Amino acid sequence: MMNEMHLVAQVTESEPIRKGFGRGLLQAGHNDENVVAACADLTESTQMHLFAEAFPERFIEIGVAEQNLVTVGAGLAAMGKVPFVSSYAAFNPGRNWEQIRTTIALNNQPVKIIGSHAGLYTGADGATHQMLEDLALMRALPNMVVLAPGDSVEAAKATLAMAKDKRPNYMRLAREATPIITTEHSPFQIGRAYVFRDGKHISLISTGTMTAAALEASMLLAKDGVQAEVVHVPTIKPIDHAVILESAERTRHVVTVEEGQINGGLGGAVAELLGENLPTTMLRVGMNDRFGESGKPEELLKHFGLTPRHIAMAAHSLLMDHSGHKH
Repeated sequence: MMNEMHLVAQVTESEPIRKGFGRGLLQAGHNDENVVAACADLTESTQMHLFAEAFPERFIEIGVAEQNLVTVGAGLAAMGKVPFVSSYAAFNPGRNWEQIRTTIALNNQPVKIIGSHAGLYTGADGATHQMLEDLALMRALPNMVVLAPGDSVEAAKATLAMAKDKRPNYMRLAREATPIITTEHSPFQIGRAYVFRDGKHISLISTGTMTAAALEASMLLAKDGVQAEVVHVPTIKPIDHAVILESAERTRHVVTVEEGQINGGLGGAVAELLGENLPTTMLRVGMNDRFGESGKPEELLKHFGLTPRHIAMAAHSLLMDHSGHKH
């Protein structure tokens, strides 16, 4: 196992995950002239403006027409291009899921679908724009790769990996700044999960913005003598069977953490994996059959129980037996 110092950064700064995508797409454009991009009137919001300014002849502004956005993307892919298509996740895949299903997934076209402003970090825009179902929606589609990078640094690496991947891809991005937890030297590969912190009592299995919270929760648990293993899962599909099963076998207690619906999301994926291969005591932390609300991200995370303290409390509750004693 790689030393965790090579995997995890000393958290000193924050940046919106979407900015990493913007930088990664620009680099992908320099690397491959077949990389093209299209957006649904949210070019700067989704950080596609860097590519559009550098390669105007390879950028298409579709306008507020998300269903057309992905069908144009499918056509470009069929002609040998590597199209990235972006909008808010509430609309892409929220509004155009059927077109994604029929023109991209069914035909196995390597379109790269970017859902920005996903989750509670969308903040004051409220429930309509806080897309919490995207991981479940996209995970259900045959042929689809589903990614949720943990920070902006990893998002750039994921974008470059997507550009080379021959399958349909979906990547979730957050709006507001979140902690940078990885380094330029941290590995990223589609389909891989990474142990960010070793532990023997419980596994905190997290994705996207919640890995930073899981790392902080592990430090809170350490003060109580609980050694929590933190497993970062930037690829929801195909999920890394080996790393997750090895961690669960080590600790025999699993808490999944995500900033989205636990039904069908990371929690659902891990529950399915463990249920079929290694039945394990587990608890899913995330949005439990609820819509979001309007507010500042930190207020929403506290309200919905997604802070490091809440994660640590969930771990403690799982480690307690019925008599109230820790295992």
